[in-house]
Amino acid sequence: MNEEKKEEFAFIREKIIEKPVNKKRLFRQGGYTAGFAVLFGVVSCFVFTALQPVMENWLHPKEDPTISIPSDEWGTEQVFKDTEQVLESEEITMEDTPEPEVQEEPSVVKELELSDYQILQNKIYAIGQEANRSIVTVTSVVSDTDWYNNSFESNGQASGIIIGDNGSELLILTEHKAVLAAQEIRVTFIDEVTVGASLKKYDGNTGLAVLAVGLGLLDENTKSRISYAALGNSLAVAQGNVAIAIGSPLGTNYSIGTGNITSVGNVIQTVDATYTVFTTDIVGSSSSSGVLLNLEGEVVGLVMQDYSGNGDENTLTAISVSELKKMIEMLSNGKDIPYLGLKVVTVTDKIAEEYGLPRGVYIKEVMLDSPALIAGLQGGDVIKQIDQEEIASVEAYEAKVLSLQPGQTVEVVVKRQGMNEYLEVVCAVTAGILQ
Repeated sequence: MNEEKKEEFAFIREKIIEKPVNKKRLFRQGGYTAGFAVLFGVVSCFVFTALQPVMENWLHPKEDPTISIPSDEWGTEQVFKDTEQVLESEEITMEDTPEPEVQEEPSVVKELELSDYQILQNKIYAIGQEANRSIVTVTSVVSDTDWYNNSFESNGQASGIIIGDNGSELLILTEHKAVLAAQEIRVTFIDEVTVGASLKKYDGNTGLAVLAVGLGLLDENTKSRISYAALGNSLAVAQGNVAIAIGSPLGTNYSIGTGNITSVGNVIQTVDATYTVFTTDIVGSSSSSGVLLNLEGEVVGLVMQDYSGNGDENTLTAISVSELKKMIEMLSNGKDIPYLGLKVVTVTDKIAEEYGLPRGVYIKEVMLDSPALIAGLQGGDVIKQIDQEEIASVEAYEAKVLSLQPGQTVEVVVKRQGMNEYLEVVCAVTAGILQ
């Protein structure tokens, strides 16, 4: 019986042999796994790259890096209206309210002393000293060789003014001639810290330039010492206003000059623009640079001695800053200034009637090799439209030109004098850049 049971369960003692490994199949499965892993990694990389800016903007929203400078307006009519309303309200109040008894107090006349004049001067100079925190010294470095083939560096200096930042760069306004042909540009702040700068953009017409300094190059101490200049409303400047000159009125940086605005009625006609010129009785020189401030410490003029008239070389001359704000904004945002190449004046009703001209903008001069000359515009033409937009004044012409993009082609409709009448002529002008 025992033998029979042993034979019955004999299969339990059988040795189980493992299935042989299929190496080809194993390698094939490993290859599939590695391929899918690589594919997953590539897809994940692309998804992460695509979503990274979206997630960063969502979690850490960034400020708009562009600079915006609001324009100025006269607003005289509104001032008159407000004054009339105040007067009317005062008349009504006086009619309805009985006049109170006024007790006359003895008036005391205090004689001013020389010390009072000094106190007033100190207050004026304090405005300039505070504004000097926005002034920098711009140094251009040019390497050259002398007659004996010895290398040397020549340095030129001018003042600049800090107008703001775009989140990554500090923006400095200066004259382009100060950094013309410079191989290296250095900027020195009020705390004597000097860092490298680069030319962002410049305008070949006015000669203004904007420099950029990386904010990462400045330590916290320097950032706390400097300030940004406030661009004021120069349309409100009047003859006789007190003016404060900072920068380098006489070639020495961080110096301060005070005086008065002697005239505000002078204008200069440059290519595609007309600017108001302020003259002062502040002593200057041909190498003067800097800005003019009002008593609020706001910049109302940019000192540019190249626009001095005859006999004004020894006093400071400045350009009204309100008329330059749009251009400064464009340069600060790295945009080129569009250029057509015309000097123009407005044909007013009086001029139109007196000389028999059509209303519009009269072309006084077409610059050589300019886009306007290439397109066929001529002196004596009267501009009526640009790109189907009515142009009735110099201000409208300037605004339209600044709205163009370099390389953009627009249709300029002009009236040109024929044998017996003015004929309509259409010219296609491609905006350029004045170097």
